[in-house]
Amino acid sequence: MDYMMDEAEEIMDEFDIEDYNIAEQGRHRVIALVKSCKKARLIGCGLSETDCEVVASALKSNPSHLTELDMSLNKLQESAVKLLCAGLESPNCQLETLRLERCWLSDISSMGSALKSNPSHLKHLDLSHNINLQDSGLKQLCGFLQCSQCTLETLILDDCSLSDISSLAIALKSNPSHVKDLGLSWNSLQDSGVRQLCGFLERPDCKLESLRLMGCGLSEISCDYLASALKSNSSAMRELILRGNDLQESDMKRLFELVESPDYRLETLRW
Repeated sequence: MDYMMDEAEEIMDEFDIEDYNIAEQGRHRVIALVKSCKKARLIGCGLSETDCEVVASALKSNPSHLTELDMSLNKLQESAVKLLCAGLESPNCQLETLRLERCWLSDISSMGSALKSNPSHLKHLDLSHNINLQDSGLKQLCGFLQCSQCTLETLILDDCSLSDISSLAIALKSNPSHVKDLGLSWNSLQDSGVRQLCGFLERPDCKLESLRLMGCGLSEISCDYLASALKSNSSAMRELILRGNDLQESDMKRLFELVESPDYRLETLRW
């Protein structure tokens, strides 16, 4: 069976590698279908450098149809990431959603540079469960976040072995009006990390609606930091998740007041 599409055929809305029962040697031909679809799911399929080059080609093609790409659960070597980034930095790239969950990423300097050079399309970025990313990897991303043309709305960095998020806080504070959904759960942020983040939350043009800080080693003082920040600008925050931080009801008092007050938008508070 020939899986290649003729140029005259219509563009597929979604391509999922799991829908194809293929031998290893036929996988490359199937992955080439990403050039003719809007959404591609290539999850846990053992992507090689050659496969990443095909995906990059789809992102660089004129016109490029791909707006959503999920490559989670693939062990991507640094060389494979660089190949992918050749597509991300292309002026033809129209990608809006990129998911690279649990891809064993560490050095993402090439990704940070690629996104910074072509910052205006990506809206959703998921890098969660890349435990080797660490603070150094986070810093490599911040040039993109600080770019005035960056319009990223969702950033998920759960379980990335983060501790010092000062670079992230500075980047978000310098360009605060786009990110609406921020996930930082299961990182060792502690109270100092929340304090750094509050400079962003206090900005009057901060549009953050959902913040998840589960299992970050937080204490009562973090609740106070967050309450003060959210009170300072009649925050847009609607959801705050603090589960897994060993907080007591008494620690949450000032945050409960925000939920109960009609002057604030906070609707969901989980602890």
